[in-house]
Amino acid sequence: MEKLYAIIPAYNEQDNIRKVIREWYEVIAATGEESRLVVIDDGSRDDTFKIMQEEAADKPQFIALHKDNSGHGATLLYGYDYALANGADYIFQTDSDGQTLPSEFDMFFKRRYEYDFIIGHRKDRKDGFFRIVTTKVLRYVVRAVFSVNLKDINTPFRLMNRELLEDCMRFIPKDFNLSNVILTVAAARRGYTGLYIPVTFRNRQGGKNSINVKKIFKIGLKALKDFVDINKKLG
Repeated sequence: MEKLYAIIPAYNEQDNIRKVIREWYEVIAATGEESRLVVIDDGSRDDTFKIMQEEAADKPQFIALHKDNSGHGATLLYGYDYALANGADYIFQTDSDGQTLPSEFDMFFKRRYEYDFIIGHRKDRKDGFFRIVTTKVLRYVVRAVFSVNLKDINTPFRLMNRELLEDCMRFIPKDFNLSNVILTVAAARRGYTGLYIPVTFRNRQGGKNSINVKKIFKIGLKALKDFVDINKKLG
């Protein structure tokens, strides 16, 4: 029987996490008894992990994990490693801020045999002008460095098969902040088949975004150097 693992990183999401778990648990559990919803608390300073533990009490297919804080990208890698180590055949990833819709997952999962990866293309984004501009700049930088033109490289709504993830994760530096970007680039460069499907991307449903302009600028400067090094490894 196929195993689907849905990976959701969480940091200081006490306002959103209960609703996110309940909505996604229903969707993931419906795909089969071997499927798991895995939420990783990245060293939150609020009640995020406490709420996760409460929700896990009556949800046998929900796994609540906790780790020291290391950032979004490193937490994704932690979750992906966990999924692979536990025999996942397919890995889905989204975020814990409630911006994506569980109701749109089924159209991805139905096409899992047709493509190695399926990524959501964020249409009519509601997450603010600055973040939209940042995504566009990142896309141009990726095209310049890696010579690939990809529609939406960092969307937190993606389904990947095991083979792709095992192969492409080896190009990602330890604790890299833009892990999904490199996964998308590596998958395209190494010839995996992909599809982009438009998805809804709402306002954050509660709480505050932990990423600000200063952090994005700092991450961007480091990423540019890493991009050049990763491009050499990709050949």
